[in-house]
Amino acid sequence: MRVKSVLAKSVVALAALVPLLAAGSATPADLSSPVGLWQAVDDDTKQPTGWFLIANHDGVYSGIIAKMFMKPGDNPNPVCDKCTDDRTNHPWLGLEIIRDMKQEEPDKYGGGNILDPRDGKVYHATMKLTQDGQTLVVRGYLGIELLGKNTYWTRLPDSAYSMLDPSINPNTAVNPNAAKHPPGAPIAPVTAQPAHRSELRGSLNTARQ
Repeated sequence: MRVKSVLAKSVVALAALVPLLAAGSATPADLSSPVGLWQAVDDDTKQPTGWFLIANHDGVYSGIIAKMFMKPGDNPNPVCDKCTDDRTNHPWLGLEIIRDMKQEEPDKYGGGNILDPRDGKVYHATMKLTQDGQTLVVRGYLGIELLGKNTYWTRLPDSAYSMLDPSINPNTAVNPNAAKHPPGAPIAPVTAQPAHRSELRGSLNTARQ
């Protein structure tokens, strides 16, 4: 009886260890890479303004809007109606705002661009990681980099992924489509369908401008 009791206790103890072992085997974020989830905050209020998900596609880095923090009275479902490329009328959520970034130095990425969805303007851009890997300095500029402006994004913990909309979550357990079309991967152009001929005429006039 004593042997059975000892065996039973051993099985219980081993079962209790399984969740801990599984948690310990999770791959931690690579702090030497910009890949991950980042938060931007308002310079004045220090409140979050957006979360951004950066991914690596065969050495080319891109970033999408992963979560929005709208102010009271703002459109809860904005679209990039001022974009002039394939992102025209794409919802802000999931919108690819960073494109074509490539590693230039161990901690710096460049050669790409960043989109401001509010006015549709596209700027040259660089990204630079701080030494601890917790802050990403995103710099947008026109002309020369020296005249650009920095924004500072803070790396979010892996637990923050659970707060993302399932449609853009890179976790395949939450978003089965992530394996076929990873968030931030190149997307097909989104074409608006005008309801009336007059609206189509207005869109063409805007495009000519």
